[in-house]
Amino acid sequence: MKRNCIIFLTLIIISVTALGFSGVFKGDGTVRATTENTQYLRIHVRAHSNEAEAQAVKYKVRDNIVEYLTPFVANYSTQKEAQDGIERKLDEIARVARETLQKYGYDYGASAKIQRESFPTRVYEEYTLPAGEYTALIVELGEGKGDNWWCVVYPPLCFTATKEKNVIYKSKILEIIERWKTER
Repeated sequence: MKRNCIIFLTLIIISVTALGFSGVFKGDGTVRATTENTQYLRIHVRAHSNEAEAQAVKYKVRDNIVEYLTPFVANYSTQKEAQDGIERKLDEIARVARETLQKYGYDYGASAKIQRESFPTRVYEEYTLPAGEYTALIVELGEGKGDNWWCVVYPPLCFTATKEKNVIYKSKILEIIERWKTER
């Protein structure tokens, strides 16, 4: 019975997500561009450097920040609401990042801020996020001069590369929300 409920809820979430994205994606999978790109809230975790260790710990920080934000993101229904909510949590987000770095032996610190920045076009198979100005949660680890990991917090849209180097569209945040709700 519990399994059927989970499947039913998952189908509802997928349906609602698909309906929500219908105004964002064109039929060919390209993201609709707007001049301001105000319907998105991006997240970037910028590594201290491009050294292998700094890149590896960047993903640990990412995992902990996404886990921390998931219960809050689950309740946001607009980009503005997500931005305002996350803005109130910037100190805590930076703390999560610093504690993760310290846990793995790095003492170069971290900061978190929300700001508008220009981003290049991102193409992942059939999905394109056009170049332009976006509001983003920026988490800088140390000097923040290394490659970054990015995602879209609102709407919750993530891309993950597989071992075959194909890119699969999925919502990492939605997966974490579902896991969080079942553990409650």
